[in-house]
Amino acid sequence: MTGIKHIFFDLDHTLWDFDKNSALTFQQIFKEQEITLDFDKFLEVYIPLNLKYWRLFREDQISKEELRYRRLKDVFNVLDYETTDELIHQISEDYIEYLSDYNFLIEGTLDILEYLKPKYQLHIITNGFKEVQHKKLTKSGIRDFFDLVVTSESVGVKKPNPKIFDFALQEVNTEPEKCVMIGDSLEADVIGAMNQKIPAVFYNPNNEKSASNVKSVSALLEIKQFL
Repeated sequence: MTGIKHIFFDLDHTLWDFDKNSALTFQQIFKEQEITLDFDKFLEVYIPLNLKYWRLFREDQISKEELRYRRLKDVFNVLDYETTDELIHQISEDYIEYLSDYNFLIEGTLDILEYLKPKYQLHIITNGFKEVQHKKLTKSGIRDFFDLVVTSESVGVKKPNPKIFDFALQEVNTEPEKCVMIGDSLEADVIGAMNQKIPAVFYNPNNEKSASNVKSVSALLEIKQFL
């Protein structure tokens, strides 16, 4: 990759260890609310349901409020755990409040950012909620690596909508071929960027199948081979 000036990163699951931090957040909530569910079973059901509802949210089929409520409601229904709407809303609020208190990063995050920062301008493009994403960046100690932080809420559309990539390009005043998008979502990050002529690198720790023309790494430090 030559002539690159700007690198856009996704945040959750790419730099910020969402799964680990989310699990620690729920552990705190379960203790406070005295929820007696088997925690491992809860996560086993919650994780795929959360991904399902995030996909619907990304496609504008549900609202932010519906996402936060339904992902929890469905888990309790599947596990046949008796609860109330009041408790679900309280858990949802506490989850958003506590989530940025836990700030484990994906292995290699600091090393790759320190490697890239002297060479490129680094930025974030994220579909996460604005109020939470900025806290994550600050509390995890990586905010100063990034010049621009673009959230879907600030633009009004979500990746892979082309408008969010166009907005980012306009904000940094550059052309697509001078940028790279790095993220863990093949659809939202990689294909979304490539559709706008932005080169992309798929952070793919689970070795998902992808097209032969997609550059892929299983660890963040492998990005060095391209940049």
